[in-house]
Amino acid sequence: MSYAGSSALQQAVFEELMAHAALNALVGSHVYDAVPSGTIPDLYVSLGPEDVLDRSDQNGHGARHDFVISVVSQASGFQEAKDVAAAVCDALIGAELSLSRGTLVGLWFLKAKAGRSGTNDNIRRIDLRFRARIDGV
Repeated sequence: MSYAGSSALQQAVFEELMAHAALNALVGSHVYDAVPSGTIPDLYVSLGPEDVLDRSDQNGHGARHDFVISVVSQASGFQEAKDVAAAVCDALIGAELSLSRGTLVGLWFLKAKAGRSGTNDNIRRIDLRFRARIDGV
């Protein structure tokens, strides 16, 4: 096992999110690896933290990637963020991502957490946690 499949997974997830029509209709091109400096959009999706564990076995090398995708909104309620979170799930659950390194065995939704942050709790954030299994890395 190695961390070698992480970049390939991130790239494939990013491309899948950018290509998903329903998500694009909601956030446009506001899907980020790092939130840009300057004016931040009122609604965006951000690729977040990742934990990777060895899942090698007698058949070869493998890794389990648990990663977070965040939906951030400055709307007064959660509805807009929840609609975007649903589109993120629709884009990724069951997706057959092609990786530049390793082979995606599966991609699953694990859990989500919705909360408020920012000055006066004016930011809505939903953190979606997914799990991917990659073999051959």
